[in-house]
Amino acid sequence: MKRIAVVTALVVLAAAVPVRAQTFPTNDPVIRAMWAEGMESGSQVYRLAQVLLDSIGPRLTNSPGHISSMDWLIRTYSGWGVTARKESYGTFRSWRRGRTHADLIAPRFRTLEATMLGWSPGTRGPVDGEIVLLPDVADAAALDGMLPSLRGKFVATSFAEPTCRPDEKWVELARPATVERMRAQRDTARRAWQARTGRAGGNLHQRLENAGVAGILTSTWSAGWGVNKVFTANTTRVPALDLSCEDYGLVYRLAENRQGPRMRLDADAEALGEQPVYNVIAEIKGSTLPNEYVVLSAHLDSYDSSSGATDNGTGTLTMLEAMRIIKKTYPNPKRTIIVGHWAGEEQGLIGSGAFAADHPEIASGLQASFNQDNGTWRIDYIRMQGFAEAGESFGKWFGKIPNEIADNIRLDVPGVPETGGSDHMSWICRGAPGFRLQSHYPEYRQYTWHTNRDSFDKIVFDDLRNNATLTAMLAYLASEDPDRVSRTKRVLPGPGGVPPQWPGCGTPRRSTNGL
Repeated sequence: MKRIAVVTALVVLAAAVPVRAQTFPTNDPVIRAMWAEGMESGSQVYRLAQVLLDSIGPRLTNSPGHISSMDWLIRTYSGWGVTARKESYGTFRSWRRGRTHADLIAPRFRTLEATMLGWSPGTRGPVDGEIVLLPDVADAAALDGMLPSLRGKFVATSFAEPTCRPDEKWVELARPATVERMRAQRDTARRAWQARTGRAGGNLHQRLENAGVAGILTSTWSAGWGVNKVFTANTTRVPALDLSCEDYGLVYRLAENRQGPRMRLDADAEALGEQPVYNVIAEIKGSTLPNEYVVLSAHLDSYDSSSGATDNGTGTLTMLEAMRIIKKTYPNPKRTIIVGHWAGEEQGLIGSGAFAADHPEIASGLQASFNQDNGTWRIDYIRMQGFAEAGESFGKWFGKIPNEIADNIRLDVPGVPETGGSDHMSWICRGAPGFRLQSHYPEYRQYTWHTNRDSFDKIVFDDLRNNATLTAMLAYLASEDPDRVSRTKRVLPGPGGVPPQWPGCGTPRRSTNGL
C-alpha cells in the first residue's frame, strides 16, 4: 500500500510541474507571454474542464444541461472582461433526461448496463415485459402481420456481437487459426442479421412503436472494452434503450434460445417542447480593422450518454482558454476576434451554419476561422481545405510558433476540400477560409466519439494546454498579419475541373422540423 501511495503522489506532483519551452523562433513578446500564460502556471483548463464536464455534464442540444453550459460560458467570459452573448437562430426541441434503471428479472436477476437514447420518452413508472428478437420474416408485409404479437414486449433490433473482446487482443493472444475462425463466424452472423433487418423493411422503430411494444433495445459496440456508441432515439411514445455489448449479448442469447428473458425498465424523461435555441458568441473588438475577423470555433452541444468530454468539451475548452489567454496577453487585437460556441453541430452544423448565414459581413471580412472538434490529443494536422495559397499564411505564422508546438503538426499544403466535417465547413461553403485544428482520430473514433465513455478522465491536460496555447497564438498572428488569407480555391481534376459541392452549404435549418 505504501508503494502505491508514493507512485500516486509522484504522478500528481508531475502533473503540476510546468512545461517550459526550450526554443522560441522569434523574440515576439506576445508569443512568449502566451506560452507562459497557457503552458505554465497561468493555465485554467483543469478548473474549467472540471466544472463543464463534471458539474454541468452532457449538453444535448437545447437540453437543460446545454442551457446551463451557455449561461456558465457567459458568466465566465464576463468575469474575464470579455463581451459575450447568446444569439438565437431559431427553435429546437428540448428534452430532460432522468434516471434509467433496467433489470433482467427472468430467468435470473441481473441489473443491466443500459442507457436511454437521447430524446427517448420514459416509461412513467416501472414496466415489465418479455424480451424477444426482431422476428425473422420473408418481407415487410409479413412483419406487419406479426406486429400485434409484439405488443407489450421489449424487441431487440441490433446485431449481437459474438465477442465483446477487442480484435487486437484476439490477434495478440489467440492462435491465428482461432482468430480467423472467430472473424469468419462473426462475419457470417452479421450478414445474416443484416439480411434479417433488410427483409423487415424500413421505418422499423416507428412501426414497432405504432404496434405498442414496451421498448426497443439496441446496442452499437465500438469494438473496444466496455464502449458503446449511444446516439438519439427516433421514437416519441416508447422508450429506446442501448445495452452494453455484454448485456445485449446476454438477453439476445436468452431470447434466441427461448429461455424466457423478461426485463423491468424504469426510465424517467420529459419532452419540454420547442424552445428558442442559441449560439454563444464572445468578442474582442478589433482596434484598427474592426470589420475584419478571426473566428475561433467549437460546438458546445454533445450527445448525452456521457459528459461529452472529447466531443466536444475539449474543443469548447480550447477556445474558451484561448480567449482568456488572448484577453490577458493581447487585449487590443488589430482585427476583431470572435469565438463561437455552436449549438446543433450534431444535428448537421445548424448553429454555425445559421450564424454564418446571418452574418455575411463576417463571412466577407473573415481572415481565418480555426475550429477544433475531435479528441483530447494534441493538434497534429491542419489541412488547407482546398484554399490553394493558404499555406503561405500558415508558413508565416508557424515560423513564429515555439518548436515544441509546431514540430508536432503536419500542414497539408495545398490540401484538398474536405468532403464532410465540422463547423469550419459553415465558413468554407461561403468561400471564407475555415480550418480544422485536428488531433489524432482513430482512438477518438473508437473510444470516445459519441460513446458512453466520453468523460472527464479521458482528457490529457498537457495536450489541452498545448491546443489552447496554439489557438491563441494563431489568432494573434492571423490578427496581426498585414496580408489577408487568400481565398483562391484549387481546381480539382474531374469534369470541367469543378470542385465538389462544399458540404453544409444549404439553407440553414431554423427549427426541429425536418429532423
